[in-house]
Amino acid sequence: METYTNTDLKMLERKNNFYKKLLFQSPDLIFQFTLTKDGTVFFPYLSKSVTTHFDLKEEEKNMPAFEMLKSKIIPDDFKVFMATVYKSKKELKTWEHEFRAILPSKGLRWYKGIASVELEENGDTIFFGKITDITIYKEQELKIKLSEERYLFALEASSEGIWDLDLRAKKVFYSSQSMKMLEYGAKDTIDCISKWDDRVHPEDKEKYLEDFQLHINNNTPYYENAQRILTQSGEYKWILSRGKIIEWDVNNNPLRIIGTHTDISIQKEKEENLIRTLQIVEEQNSRLLNFAHIVSHNLRSHSGNIGMLLDLIEDENETENVSEYYSYLKASSDALSQTINHLKELVEIQTVLVHKKENLNLNDFLSKTLDILAEEISKNKVEINNSISVNETIACNPAYLESILLNFTTNAIKYSHPDRTPIISYSVTNDKAKKVLKISDNGLGINLEKHGKKLFGMYKTFHDHKDSRGIGLFITKNQIEAMGGSVSVKSEVGVGTTFKICFNE
Repeated sequence: METYTNTDLKMLERKNNFYKKLLFQSPDLIFQFTLTKDGTVFFPYLSKSVTTHFDLKEEEKNMPAFEMLKSKIIPDDFKVFMATVYKSKKELKTWEHEFRAILPSKGLRWYKGIASVELEENGDTIFFGKITDITIYKEQELKIKLSEERYLFALEASSEGIWDLDLRAKKVFYSSQSMKMLEYGAKDTIDCISKWDDRVHPEDKEKYLEDFQLHINNNTPYYENAQRILTQSGEYKWILSRGKIIEWDVNNNPLRIIGTHTDISIQKEKEENLIRTLQIVEEQNSRLLNFAHIVSHNLRSHSGNIGMLLDLIEDENETENVSEYYSYLKASSDALSQTINHLKELVEIQTVLVHKKENLNLNDFLSKTLDILAEEISKNKVEINNSISVNETIACNPAYLESILLNFTTNAIKYSHPDRTPIISYSVTNDKAKKVLKISDNGLGINLEKHGKKLFGMYKTFHDHKDSRGIGLFITKNQIEAMGGSVSVKSEVGVGTTFKICFNE
């Protein structure tokens, strides 16, 4: 039999008191319960914190522990509680379980139990462990879960995508909505930053990277940029990207940026349509003012001349003079008729909303033009260089194409250089959805610095040629623009002129 000295007994007593103090100070409920081999449950030990844990009344303190627990734990949870106990007994593995209890003053509480399991020689199973009140953690967990669910709902309901950039790893979280904008599968993903950057339209990329770097360098309070993004189908969408740095390292270097993606393609389309409409209105107003000026100036001039000649005829007695006045009157009348015809032609071009377009063989129309001008070409010894393909077609109104070719060719002959053989060249190049007809000559050329802004004005002439009227280029430009095309010019005095007519296919 082992004997203990007084010193040993005092040491044991001090240790015992120490452990009692630890148990008393512990906020957890320390327990030992036994599950006998015949299924009976009893608690050899429960720490005093059981009273505060389970809000025990005075009469409940003397209840059997098992019955007391059963009365406090929610019935559905108690069934699972016991099932986990039997499972741990069977497997002799650590018991760990969360459950709820309804208490008189505290209300609903969450608890977590954990215990080690030992099998006795007599077949009983002993559990040593603790029960912790985890209500605060569960409430926080629930709040986080609700917050996440609200966030996910808002994210799914929103048309905006979310991105979250880790600058150290250069990895980005893209929400399902952002992926849908690129026409990928609708699911969240984490990918490298180049997945988005490589799809930015080349014309937008420099500004996109510049705006991003400005925010990284802390030059702007947030990042914002609208860029065209290439989708899976090969089409571009306008996406507005916004973002803000939310995390820095100890050296104040940015670590993380969170932002949104918004598809603004529809807004951009509306903006572009509005800009186009404003341009059309501005052009129409300019033409209207020009037209009004021409009408008021030219018609007044002609009518004034006619009125003056009629007054002279009325007051004149000499037959010879009257006859001369009548010849002047006829010339003024012819000039008035010509002006009215020009104005009528312009009105017809501008008032037809939809101009009929056909795929016309360009060489056929050019041949017709050269046949009409054959005498002028022969007389001026003009050399024609035609590099247009035999099967080349242009989408245009037949009457307009004939007028365009005739006007530019006539001008090239009319303003040829007197010291060299006139050469007129025709060629066509393809530019995306457009075809560009180039008509070049080696004639007198035009001083564009001096006359460039009024080159296509009505009744504007730039050479002292007896047949110059200043109406051809004006009408031709209107015809080209009426077909949705455009015209530009390059010219050098004494060298020649090249007109580029762009046809919208």
